[in-house]
Amino acid sequence: MNAARHIPNALTVLRLLLVPPIAWAILHGEYRVAFWLFFLAGFSDGLDGFLARWFGWQSRLGALLDPIADKSLMIVAFYCISWQGLIPWWLFAAVLARDLVILGGALAYQFVTRALRMEPLLVGKLNTLLQILLVLAVLTHVAYGVLPPPLLRILVLAMLASTLVSGVTYVWVWSRKAVAHHRRSAA
Repeated sequence: MNAARHIPNALTVLRLLLVPPIAWAILHGEYRVAFWLFFLAGFSDGLDGFLARWFGWQSRLGALLDPIADKSLMIVAFYCISWQGLIPWWLFAAVLARDLVILGGALAYQFVTRALRMEPLLVGKLNTLLQILLVLAVLTHVAYGVLPPPLLRILVLAMLASTLVSGVTYVWVWSRKAVAHHRRSAA
């Protein structure tokens, strides 16, 4: 068996393991440390997905762990930067609400159909990218002071828009899939 096929899962586990040190660094004002740890975590997210698709190293474990690692990283990072007053609380609430709606929908879909297969949508991937960029931008701003506030406001608005659009899109797409599954089962 090719051991390299486990690299994407190892990167996902690394991302999960980075969540507590990132939270610690943000909450203790160690923003440069937080920046680099978060950068590594964000990079690992892109790299594990690329490797899994490019080399066909997808696995059921990876399909389950990857969204858990992504959501853990983003929710904790957004909570911590909002706790520190670096972003408004309502932005953290929007990120959390979207993820709770998606999780609730996935659980409902699984309960109704017994056939859930995690399939991230392109708009969801865009939202994750914008979340990563916003956290990196905020950390860059407080750690190095090189980003102008107008750029941060634009990123906040873009990320908020993608959060809302992706949340509605997930509800729409998965509701249609549930209805289609129900029709096939009833036929």
